[in-house]
Amino acid sequence: MKWIKAILSSLLTIVLIFLFNTKLGVLPPIGKLLNPFHGFWANAEPTKTESEKSLSLKGLQDKVTIRFDDNHVPHIFANNTYDLFYAQGYITASDRLWQMELQTHAAAGRLSEIIGDRTLEIDRNARRRGMVVAAKATLTQMMSDSVSKQILEAYSAGVNAYISSLSPKDYPVEYKILDYSPEPWEPLKSALLLKQMATTLATGDDDGQMTNVLAQYGYDVVKDLFPDYPFHENPVIPVGTKWDFEPLPSPKPPKDFIKPLTNSAISSSKISQANPSLVYNDPQAEKEIGSNNWAVNGQKSATGYPILSNDPHLELSLPSIWYQIQLIGPDVNVCGASLPGAPNVISGFNEKVAWGVTNVGSDVMDWYKITFKDQTHKEYLYDGVYKPVKQVTEIIKVRGKPDVIDTVLYTHHGPIVYNEGMQSLNGRTPVGCAMRWIAHEPSNELVTFYYLNRAKNYSDYVKALSYYISPAQNFVFASADNDIALWPNGKFPIKWKEQGKFILDGSNSAYDWQGWIPHAQNPHVLNPPRGFVSSANQFSADTTYPYYLGWEFSNYSRGERINQRLTSMQQITPDSLRMLQNDNYNIHARDVLPQLLSYVSQSQLSKEQLEAYQTIAAWNKQNNPAEIGPTIFYVWWQYFSLKLWDEFRSTDDKPMRMPNQDRTVKLVTTEPTSPWIDNKETEQKETLADIATQSFRATIDTLTTKKGELNPESWAWAKYKSTTILHLSRSILPFSRKDIWIGGGRGIVNATSERNGPSWRMVVALGPSLKAYALYPGGQSGNPGSYYYDNMIDKWSKGELLDVVFLHKSVEKNERIKTTWTLTH
Repeated sequence: MKWIKAILSSLLTIVLIFLFNTKLGVLPPIGKLLNPFHGFWANAEPTKTESEKSLSLKGLQDKVTIRFDDNHVPHIFANNTYDLFYAQGYITASDRLWQMELQTHAAAGRLSEIIGDRTLEIDRNARRRGMVVAAKATLTQMMSDSVSKQILEAYSAGVNAYISSLSPKDYPVEYKILDYSPEPWEPLKSALLLKQMATTLATGDDDGQMTNVLAQYGYDVVKDLFPDYPFHENPVIPVGTKWDFEPLPSPKPPKDFIKPLTNSAISSSKISQANPSLVYNDPQAEKEIGSNNWAVNGQKSATGYPILSNDPHLELSLPSIWYQIQLIGPDVNVCGASLPGAPNVISGFNEKVAWGVTNVGSDVMDWYKITFKDQTHKEYLYDGVYKPVKQVTEIIKVRGKPDVIDTVLYTHHGPIVYNEGMQSLNGRTPVGCAMRWIAHEPSNELVTFYYLNRAKNYSDYVKALSYYISPAQNFVFASADNDIALWPNGKFPIKWKEQGKFILDGSNSAYDWQGWIPHAQNPHVLNPPRGFVSSANQFSADTTYPYYLGWEFSNYSRGERINQRLTSMQQITPDSLRMLQNDNYNIHARDVLPQLLSYVSQSQLSKEQLEAYQTIAAWNKQNNPAEIGPTIFYVWWQYFSLKLWDEFRSTDDKPMRMPNQDRTVKLVTTEPTSPWIDNKETEQKETLADIATQSFRATIDTLTTKKGELNPESWAWAKYKSTTILHLSRSILPFSRKDIWIGGGRGIVNATSERNGPSWRMVVALGPSLKAYALYPGGQSGNPGSYYYDNMIDKWSKGELLDVVFLHKSVEKNERIKTTWTLTH
């Protein structure tokens, strides 16, 4: 009996050891994770004190000094360019290694290697969109340039020096939870990161939806409800700006190019049932990914020199999107926000100039319907002859399961993302269509930022921008020479008007992109008479601009509010621009709420609904966190729009889209008898009063069900909006920050919504006494056990900024410098 007990005990021990050290499905290896010496306890950093370090690193050419300030921002001093980027790679990896690797695995379609088949469809989507193919083409371009080649090799060497210094107990905690090890960094990963940004910022994907609207309702309806220029706009380049160039001729559209599209709807692949719980949402799901930037000249500022502001709006995450850094080398002293995984500073300043970026949002992704010769899909029709299809085999490794083999068909337009009968992630991608995308063009954005980091004047800035391809950005600029400028900048195809608004004919070369807008002819302005430049993702220019960049950009609300405020402001200080970054006034409500309220039949409201009506009628139109008005208005507008445009709802096999906010505002304010108000599927004839009243009642009933009776606490805007900064995995909630008390919202200058918002706020006052202020919602460290993981979120939510430490010498005294690392070779 004793032997049996001993054997059973031994077997149980072996089983427990196996279970505690093996990853089972989504569960981490519990034993490894809880190990007090090598598990997650080893990642704890209980205090914010930092120690001095001296490190000998293989590959350095000379001594490097890194000084950390009280916010854990590294200030890197190097004696040559190679060491500068080596050190940037090393120090960024020391704080953000897991983030760097996860993002580049996502871009490469390799998440399933780590996570398993839950992310298979996400990987398949990345592969079928040609992300790796695009990154390799860009890498070839980068490595052919001596400057970017040195940058990439040095940065990669620095990252790998850090990785090689780690033992398993030192791995970031996410590696321990997911039970895998970091792999060596290579320059391709930096190229993949740039393509991931292009996926987020340059993938307008509603061509199929618009084609279905066209097929259903005809071209006249499309022109009316989906116009090529909005009813209300305040463009990036001021109205009346004279264009200092002779434009190239734009191509003519093929005769009757609309007619074939009006005869047949475009089907979409059905939405995949995959559960992508560990990575990224569809980039098109949130259209308010955008940004603000502006610069005022010395005549409007209190300092007599320009002041520049930038706050890119992106999906908020922990670790944060950005990593603050200062790089000081023989020919550069630059400070600002970098992207973990990419060299240089992306939004920042040096001693002479400052710059910032917002997304342009031009139409640089088009879909071409492909006509195959037969079911083998080996040839496709083009200009009357059949051309060979290129087949690319993608091998997707899946943790714990056999590899998945996928074959992607490429035409000269680009990859066919989904074949007939396949499922997609978003339900909008048209099947049987090839994707023509600007990110597939070879590019070298690193050179742009390398030269921008070293710019001294406007000419240097323009030269740097000339290298830039995608994703197109509005680059705002200011210099100590008292110049301010703004260029919506990127590589833009020359198109006929509306080319790419609908699915294009892939069998006819007349539908191809016909060339490129010369860089010098991109929209731009230098020192406008109004004394400021600004952008908020709205249209780049007015209708006098001779080229077609797209038919839909972000609505006018943020841009109009910014321009309104800057026009009236004088003696501008950095703090007044900080307050403008946090402006919560709701331009949309200003323009449409009085009309909506006038249409509501108060006699049809219950006591509770009438109380809510009186509350929103008295609202000051500020989206402040404690206000109830924005909660009611936001939900009401959603219900109202859905009921007004119910004819345009998507079905499983025919995705459609509704007219946008601008067109809806026009209808409400100027077209009270529009035939679109009546729902033809009902017997009675609806009016705006019917829709406004019914949708208002539904709004209050819904809010009451979800939040209880009307009260300032549960109905407060910040409570309803519930801004949450999720851990990058999306599934490890203890590493996230939930229910942040902050106002703002979609279309607000402070564009903080449920998951998106100002990912980096910066204000730079140029001149002899340079001063800069910055903050982002997170912290420098990617380690959830570090004080510096999320230490800036509370200040960010209050709209505060921190003084930026800007050093000039490695031995410079500054009370905010807390520690120094010395790197030697």
